[in-house]
Amino acid sequence: MSIKIEKSLDNVPYIQLGSHQLRLDLEDLTPEEKQRAEQELRETPENVKYALEKLKELLGDEPDFYVPIDDDKFLTKFLRPCRFIPESAFRIMRKYYGFKIKYPKFSCNITPAGIRHVFDKEIFKMLPTRTSNGCRIMIVSLEKWDPKQVKLEDLFKAVMVAMEIAMLEPKTQCGGVEIILDTKGLALIHIYQITPTLAKIILEWIQECCAVRLKGIHVINQPLIFNMGYKIFKPFLGERLKKALFFHGHNAENLLKRISPESLPPKYGGTADIPEYPGSLFSDMLFYYEKNFEEYNTYGYKEDTKTVQKFNDTKEEISVTCH
Repeated sequence: MSIKIEKSLDNVPYIQLGSHQLRLDLEDLTPEEKQRAEQELRETPENVKYALEKLKELLGDEPDFYVPIDDDKFLTKFLRPCRFIPESAFRIMRKYYGFKIKYPKFSCNITPAGIRHVFDKEIFKMLPTRTSNGCRIMIVSLEKWDPKQVKLEDLFKAVMVAMEIAMLEPKTQCGGVEIILDTKGLALIHIYQITPTLAKIILEWIQECCAVRLKGIHVINQPLIFNMGYKIFKPFLGERLKKALFFHGHNAENLLKRISPESLPPKYGGTADIPEYPGSLFSDMLFYYEKNFEEYNTYGYKEDTKTVQKFNDTKEEISVTCH
């Protein structure tokens, strides 16, 4: 039976992969997930009510900043990773949309269609499974990366699109994201794409702007040349991100201590029945959400000289839950 995109009864596109479905989980939290959110994220009715009201107040006082202020679901995706502390959510929203002002080349008008070649080449994939704690699992495979066909900045944009998608899912807002960075096949042609400036920009977005609970970045299959690339990124790593980095080498058992084998395919030492699927199919599934991204691209700050200067000069501490 060929793998194809299908539609559920509620019109959500999905890809059937063995006994699992790859789809966006847009439904509300289950009772078990609500309990976990209360324990880990302070998500009680009282805290939610206060946080939403306060965040709307803060946003209302911010000049030239357009977001759907009356959309509670939209605001919640920023509040959850900040444990419903409205001031922290407000700061990360400013960082998130301020990044577009500082670096328009990397972050303006990004849609799945605009970077579908990254997904088509299967450099970046999502698994249909989650960890036992509800984390979304994403895989970046450098062996599939041909810099002549896919620029590093496009790979970065694909990560941004994937994280924007993750932010849509209540399950992922609560559970967070685990990233497996498979460095097998890393070569000098890849290292040459990385400049200190670009490394700094990428890590600025990951550490200061991305409103996702980053539970772990698992680096596997490192060749000797990996250290050369890591040295470029290392000066820009903050303490929080350092704690989320795990280097497993070729030892699958180390990875399985962090992510259960039931969540991973055999390729990564797991036992999950997840057949390979063409990257173009994942691109096609994301295309169903193209209009969502077109709308998201209208949010943010009105760009003018004063706004650009403000975000180039401002440095703020953001309290995002990374663990």
